[in-house]
Amino acid sequence: MELLESALAKIQPLDEALLAQAQAKLDNKTKPQGSLGLLEDMARRYAAITGDLTPKIGRKVIFTFAGDHGIVEEGVSLFPKEVTPQMVLNFLRGGAGVNVLARHAGAEVRVVDVGVDYDFEPTEGLIINKIAKGTRNFAKGSAMTREEAVAAIEVGIALADRAKAEGIAMVGTGEMGIGNTSPSSAIIAAFAGCSVREVTHRGTGIGDQALEHKIKVIQAGLDLNRPNPEDPLDVLSKVGGLEIAGIAGLVLGAAANRIPVVVDGFISTAGALIACEMHPNVKEYIFAAHNSVEIGHQMMLQRIGAKPILDLQLRLGEGTGAALAMALIEAGVKVLNEMATFEEAGVASS
Repeated sequence: MELLESALAKIQPLDEALLAQAQAKLDNKTKPQGSLGLLEDMARRYAAITGDLTPKIGRKVIFTFAGDHGIVEEGVSLFPKEVTPQMVLNFLRGGAGVNVLARHAGAEVRVVDVGVDYDFEPTEGLIINKIAKGTRNFAKGSAMTREEAVAAIEVGIALADRAKAEGIAMVGTGEMGIGNTSPSSAIIAAFAGCSVREVTHRGTGIGDQALEHKIKVIQAGLDLNRPNPEDPLDVLSKVGGLEIAGIAGLVLGAAANRIPVVVDGFISTAGALIACEMHPNVKEYIFAAHNSVEIGHQMMLQRIGAKPILDLQLRLGEGTGAALAMALIEAGVKVLNEMATFEEAGVASS
């Protein structure tokens, strides 16, 4: 718990004075005030997060966390769990959606094995920090021990600490884990106290009958485990996932290190939600990449008070939405850094 407790102790609210100074700088650019809308909001927050009114927008890294899920035994996914390691290998070859969009955005992809039921050979681009070979079936008991959940969180925190030491300017979250929409639905249902039906969708594309079965399985897991919404670690360990825990840790570590963190879709936001429930100031460091097609995602975003940057009907995960949003955040920061002031351009301000 030492690394987790240290990260939590370091997280501070954003400096309101810095936010105001960044806005004043934007207001003096050669444009009507507020005319670049959300780009200005992103630039202002980016400056306040980094503590720099001329913030750097250099290296960008998407951490794609991978883990397997015991709940797949219940037939909640269209694909077998063997697809998880197959897709990890696809990431490492550069052939997945996240690789294509990260290249487009000028970001690096690092794959993190935090819980895949497969033994990978060490290779470039793969970080092996396996806590367990997948979670247990939360329809039959707790998905993880509390110790496993903490260990997976600390994997993410350590990666954020390393990113800070490397001078990485912005990090993004991604994931791979067959069955992981089920724990994500369980997590938001546990915190929000809503019905499972309200937050559960088709994941990889299951039909109506399979969706009904999935809802029943998730509800049975919640009824059996009774996760305590006042204790985020209890929710995570009982119905969560190892990759979700790793993402929670990366988000916590990013906030502790004042690194802007771009959170992808439904599963990534489940991790970010755990982080926000652990420390209320974390939400100030998060950029929500997009609004997922998964119906539970909007409730997650509302709970953490995040407005999605994009709405492209995405539901792939991996960090694809984060890659796209990173490019827009970068554009906003370039406006702050590079756009001429009225005085510099010789333009009358009023």
